[in-house]
Amino acid sequence: MIQIVKLVEDSIVSKAGMTKHSATPKRHRMLLVALTLIGIATMFTAGSTSAADGPLTLSPLLAEAEQDRIEAIERAMPSTVCVFVPGGGGGGSGVLISPDGYALTNFHVSSPAGNYMRCGLSDGNIYDAVIVGIDPVGDLALIRLLGRDDFPYATLADSQKANAGDWCMVIGNPFLLASNLQPTVTWGILSGVNRYQYPSGTLLEYADCLQTDASINPGNSGGPLYDAEGRLLGIVGRASFEKRGRVNVGVGYAISINQAKNFLGYLHSGRIVDHATLGATVATDADGGVRVSNILESSDAYRRGLRYSAEIIEIDGRIVHTANDVQNVIATLPSGWRVKLVYRYEGNTVETLVRLMSVHGQDELLEKMAGAMPPPPPRETPKKDKDEEKQEEDDGADAGPETAEGDVPAAVLAVYEERRGFANYFANQQQQNEFIDALRTQFPKGDAAHPVTWSIQGKTPKDEKVFIYISDDRLSMVVGDTPIEPVTKSDLYESVEARSFAGAIPALDAWRRMLDKGPKKFGETIYWGTMPLAGERPLRECVVGSDGEFEIRWLSHPENKQVECIEVFADRDEDPAELWIHRDFDDADAAPSRLEIRYGVDSIFEMTIDSWDVLENESSDDDAKGKDAGKPAQQDQAEKQG
Repeated sequence: MIQIVKLVEDSIVSKAGMTKHSATPKRHRMLLVALTLIGIATMFTAGSTSAADGPLTLSPLLAEAEQDRIEAIERAMPSTVCVFVPGGGGGGSGVLISPDGYALTNFHVSSPAGNYMRCGLSDGNIYDAVIVGIDPVGDLALIRLLGRDDFPYATLADSQKANAGDWCMVIGNPFLLASNLQPTVTWGILSGVNRYQYPSGTLLEYADCLQTDASINPGNSGGPLYDAEGRLLGIVGRASFEKRGRVNVGVGYAISINQAKNFLGYLHSGRIVDHATLGATVATDADGGVRVSNILESSDAYRRGLRYSAEIIEIDGRIVHTANDVQNVIATLPSGWRVKLVYRYEGNTVETLVRLMSVHGQDELLEKMAGAMPPPPPRETPKKDKDEEKQEEDDGADAGPETAEGDVPAAVLAVYEERRGFANYFANQQQQNEFIDALRTQFPKGDAAHPVTWSIQGKTPKDEKVFIYISDDRLSMVVGDTPIEPVTKSDLYESVEARSFAGAIPALDAWRRMLDKGPKKFGETIYWGTMPLAGERPLRECVVGSDGEFEIRWLSHPENKQVECIEVFADRDEDPAELWIHRDFDDADAAPSRLEIRYGVDSIFEMTIDSWDVLENESSDDDAKGKDAGKPAQQDQAEKQG
């Protein structure tokens, strides 16, 4: 056997182009383990009975590879979650992704549990968990374990760098065997990447997923697929089973962690979210390449010039060669994202930005979701006899564990709120509060308890003077010799429809009023999630507010929370007015230095800012004062000149 180990070691070292004293790549060390075990098995199968020459010694490379595997499992195991549906309704697996208890699992695991589940970790502790957000199409759910802010959590890998043949492991709760909270570990390789699994009559669509031969069985659903380093590659979801036998045949699938990253912001919003569509169908061309076979004229892709027979080259930074490639990219993106698109049409190569449509209408999505999974098991408070009721009355409200609405703990109910279109509206409210708190720490500042007026002065690249005045009682903008003073909402609406630079006015007014009023008084406001800004990462946080016929979107940088762009939609089938706020990114308190207006991919107006005065209205109800409160003399003069 020692000779077998030595021969295998020499072979690996030779093929890797190394010396025996050089560092051995981990994949070669793992291959050494596998080949050595094969060699040992072959020796015994051949019936060798010769005595070993002296004590058995383990190859240093083999020992190092085995130690790497042990350490990877030890790193991964603490973040694995065993999910149980209270009342014996089943369960599955999950994985912690942050220290404050957020964990990913499958939608088809969380669905039977409803808003509440019990989760066990390998440290032997059990925690209550609440539903946060749901992606029923991508079969993902975000839950939150309660009771700690220092949970162990997984390191997220880049699943796009994974290759077929890479070592991997699955840790989870197959057949709910982890009754002692010690999850099962299976080891194998990635047998395929970029796989596509059709919905097959259900909502669940697995796109760009990872295939593995590591054993996956019922109960592993929602659990982690780790790489050989113990980093999170994906969320286990599907497996191919022998008909009716539910026996694993070595073909399992995991949702890529890169897809989960795309949806994390949406899931943190507490919403029930949908996937994207380009608004076009494609086919693989007989001569190679991907051609548009049909396209909706109402789609943003059509507005950006995409037409029948155009060849799609790249989507969201990924080159596509087949229709399957296109589906693999698009199906991993949330609805409403704006991504880069490269296509070739009539001999011209076009690089542009496209806003992606939703696969479903909201009512359609909710209806399909309701029919896709079984309802939560009934939870009823056990009936008490008269003696028990009398004892509770005598002991007072603090007697026994605190519960409400059946057996759902009060700690769960305290962080859960039901609302149509949401898995948990409470999570959305938290994000709205964080948004307005961050917004009010930035320039332009003012006393949020009182209405304020903004007076902005600057100039265009052509050295035309610009004056902007934004208050509760008056909106105006003067550019050079051109004054604009919208009086009604219709005037503002028309300015956006006409793609005018005056689209800056409703954007600035919405920003100012959001600062004054906050989300609850501004109008119907929702934290939407995270998305690219003009197709670029990092993903920006997005808050959406309804303002009459306008839909307003604020996009903020995830690190310093500075608002970078405000989009004003007059019609969802048309380009919004985009107000870009340029400033020194490294200075969180820096005032905006430049404003820009864009429609689609066109920049139509730009101004550098000389001053931005924030003035408190003396009396917003007094027409005489309110109309001119704080208005600078420079603007009066400009209006007279205009």
